[in-house]
Amino acid sequence: MPLAFDPLYLLLMLPGMAVAGWAQTRIASAYREGSRYRVSSGVTGAKAAATIMRAAGVGNVPIEPVAGQLTDHYDPSKKILRLSADNYQDSSLAAVGVAAHEAGHAIQDASHYPLLVVRNLIVPLAGFGSNIAFTALLAGVIFQSMTLVWVGILLFSTVVVFQLVNLPVEFDASRRAREQLKLTGLITPAEDQVVGRVLGAAAMTYVAATLTSILQLLFFVIRARGFRRRQDDTYV
Repeated sequence: MPLAFDPLYLLLMLPGMAVAGWAQTRIASAYREGSRYRVSSGVTGAKAAATIMRAAGVGNVPIEPVAGQLTDHYDPSKKILRLSADNYQDSSLAAVGVAAHEAGHAIQDASHYPLLVVRNLIVPLAGFGSNIAFTALLAGVIFQSMTLVWVGILLFSTVVVFQLVNLPVEFDASRRAREQLKLTGLITPAEDQVVGRVLGAAAMTYVAATLTSILQLLFFVIRARGFRRRQDDTYV
């Protein structure tokens, strides 16, 4: 089941690649725009995240700087919010928006947001599926085993399920972030428009990842059905 030289794979993946390229261009542009403007309240990303969580009644969540660019994330297993060094100490609208988004995840966690709970449960399964799926698919083709092929497809489907669940989680975190930034007075209505563009562009990267995984799954299913027909023809 070769991928790189399969015309069907390339055809199916073109929409995903186009959306992914557009999303990356959009987020780069939005982040550059947001980085040019200082937030009028003067807060850093770390301060904004702390203020938002405190206002939402979320305490005991440490905020730590982490190496790298746009490595910001909330770790639900350790209840720690990590911000890239730039976003941790910067007072740009981009930094405050990204930090607020991660604080939104902490608020989701504290309120037991159902989809976040589901996502956290799926993470280990999706991680296992993404690591083993291609091995199972390749082994199925080599050993002419439809069972292994469908096992590989089933494993890869966990990645698709994760992406589908993750989408509303990310959109909800951004909604909470903007809502809290306005409620706490950390940004003005005009600044909210810039923050909205940064977070909206970031959300599109998740849309692109979801579309790509769905198209990959579709490719595997189509090729598996063709593989099965060829097997049936062999034994006729």
